[in-house]
Amino acid sequence: MKSTVMGIAALVAALAVGANAQDAGTVISQAARAMGVENVSSITYSGSAADVNFLQTKNINGPWPLRPITNYIRAIDLTQVASRASGNTLNQGLFGGPPVAGRFNQGITPQNALWQQQLDYWVTPWGFLKGAAANSATVKTQKIDGKSYDVVAWMPPVKAPSSVAYRVNGYINEQRLIDRVETWVDHDMLGDMHVDTTYADYKDFGALKVPTRIVQKRGGWTFFEVTIADARANPADLAQLLQPPPPAAGRGAGAAAAGGRGAVAADPVPPSTRLADGVYTINGAYNALAVEFKDYIVVIEGPQNVARGEAIFDEVKQLFPAKLIRYVVNTHPHADHASGLSAFVAEGVTIVTHQTNKAFFEKTFGAPRTLVGDRLTTSRRKPRVEGVGEKRVFKDDTRTLELHHIIDADPEMVHSDGILIAFLPNEKILFQADFTLPAAGQTANPFVQSLGKNLARLKLDFDSYVSVHNNPARQTRADLMKAVGITY
Repeated sequence: MKSTVMGIAALVAALAVGANAQDAGTVISQAARAMGVENVSSITYSGSAADVNFLQTKNINGPWPLRPITNYIRAIDLTQVASRASGNTLNQGLFGGPPVAGRFNQGITPQNALWQQQLDYWVTPWGFLKGAAANSATVKTQKIDGKSYDVVAWMPPVKAPSSVAYRVNGYINEQRLIDRVETWVDHDMLGDMHVDTTYADYKDFGALKVPTRIVQKRGGWTFFEVTIADARANPADLAQLLQPPPPAAGRGAGAAAAGGRGAVAADPVPPSTRLADGVYTINGAYNALAVEFKDYIVVIEGPQNVARGEAIFDEVKQLFPAKLIRYVVNTHPHADHASGLSAFVAEGVTIVTHQTNKAFFEKTFGAPRTLVGDRLTTSRRKPRVEGVGEKRVFKDDTRTLELHHIIDADPEMVHSDGILIAFLPNEKILFQADFTLPAAGQTANPFVQSLGKNLARLKLDFDSYVSVHNNPARQTRADLMKAVGITY
């Protein structure tokens, strides 16, 4: 195939209908020339990088801690939507323990049809120029912090779930280098999540002019960064570079840039199981708990994604059609345990979470959601969030529900510093998330051990040990005590 970026300028000139389109074509051609990519069909670059465990951090409020990636290399094929990035990681697990060697592996192929899969191709300087040439780009002049930019904008053919078009803006400076590319993507928790990538410290690698410093922010905080030490145009080994790397020795793998477990498919109509009078689990890949009071319902957990949250809400309304769902309790703010909360916010339900997470949820579920297309997009309700300290009690003459904050004293072993458990003293039920008991013959991780110590301190008298995550059999207090070696 002929040079992709050279074809960009020709394509824009051929498709230009008005002066604005023609101006955009001129700017794109000038940028391609300044960056030395007029005769480039592929690029590879290498150096070091860092990522974050996106929305799975110990503290959900940014900035999120970065995890180094060594021997980082990325190849980008400009003749098709294809890219591969890989490197070596040494990351601590989510539940403590020593760091484990793994591999960072981010692949984009023509089969990745979703915008959240493709965007890391299109927001590169080279992908941006290609997309701008093919998608009727427009241009306007803008001054930011005293610097003048030609802001080139275009929209990809793929649409958001709300049927709204995605948008990509590229900021081209007076030297005709791309300083920044931004777009927005639908995110179940963050709404219209801003993806902002900056490019700095351009250097010459042969005829190529390449930014040696790349920083991408998502949700306002650094999500990924790269320091480039070397770059090549049209590498002869492109096909090999696009292949997935072999797995590293060891148990773990570095998280790909997308991060999180929130994309688990939702159950369309989740069944429910009665645990006691007025207490039901809403069963699925991630469980929730519905607790009936005299005048209202409390739901514990809005997990996974929008679809799962809406399914849980609907099932609880079927169980208790005459009562208002007043509260939804969030066990902790990790994406896989909070991405279904928008369904409750849309209906005016108050989120109850640890006070550490309160400001984050207020911002998160108060953000624009024009791309998401869920119930909250339509209702436009502002979130109501109540923070919990060490303990919160819901009580009337029919039932008592206690929430307790659990945290380990060792800061290196904290899974989340904003985690709650739910305890029903009359029914002797403990409901928890991520305190998963080990398989037979294995040792409980430090996170589970800390729960045992906290329960002994609180002297919670429970029989049933109910989890958000499914277990092969119903577990008990005796199972937990055996795993952690504690009795009280």
